[in-house]
Amino acid sequence: MSHTKDLQIVAMIIILTVLFVLLPPLNTSPVRTILAIPMVLFLPGYALIAALFPKKNDLDGLERLALSFGLSIAVVPLIGLGLNFTPFGIRLVPILVSLSVFTLAMLLIAYLKRSQMPEEERFEVPFSYMYSSLKSDIFSSKQGADRILTTILILSIVASIIMLIYVIATPKQGEKFTEFYILGDDGMAQGYHTQLEAGNTSSVIVGVTNQEHVLTNYTLNILLENDTLNTMQVQLRDNSTWVEKVLFTPEKTGDNLKLEFLLYKDGNITAPYRDLHLWVNVS
Repeated sequence: MSHTKDLQIVAMIIILTVLFVLLPPLNTSPVRTILAIPMVLFLPGYALIAALFPKKNDLDGLERLALSFGLSIAVVPLIGLGLNFTPFGIRLVPILVSLSVFTLAMLLIAYLKRSQMPEEERFEVPFSYMYSSLKSDIFSSKQGADRILTTILILSIVASIIMLIYVIATPKQGEKFTEFYILGDDGMAQGYHTQLEAGNTSSVIVGVTNQEHVLTNYTLNILLENDTLNTMQVQLRDNSTWVEKVLFTPEKTGDNLKLEFLLYKDGNITAPYRDLHLWVNVS
């Protein structure tokens, strides 16, 4: 069915994007970025235009192309804004799923609308037709307002592509840092065990979030008055979090003893990269 070729291609790109974003080792391939760009900047708008204007004569080729970019730029932030008010938040997987569901839903609507109209009225992409339509729009002898609007659309598309290439070619990394925190048994920054018994195992929840933009190796040391109670190695990918209940057994007794949590980065143990402490009593 020639009138669904474009819809099938869009659906295939969506499926490939989901696979290359979520599945290792595909998610480390540069193909992920190549697929993600149209997924964000073009496909949602194209699917929406296909659903709104299923007829061949509703829009010409250049208008469909320009509106696909424009509506994608409008739809994606709206979906992100909606996710911000849900428990899922603005994260990779919720955004990917939301964009995929929206785009596939618009493709389904477009398919149903095209199927219900006479074949000669359906929009379809013989791609040769799209090429000739774009060529006609650009080089036709339109006059006045039509020529001005066509010129503005062409310049807008060219400017968007140039800006996109610039952003991809010169990515800017944000500030590099590591989040390091300790929590009580209830998962809150309170309720810590400060009354301990020598020889009895106690625990605290330790969290580390890597925002260093690279794979990072951490070393966690727990000390009581400079005596090491536990040492752990943690390896984290960029933008990932490690949270775990860490056990330790104090041996010294006394009041107001300093229980330290020292985090070292990339094997550099000359000075802690991050440090936290609690004052505890051990009987």
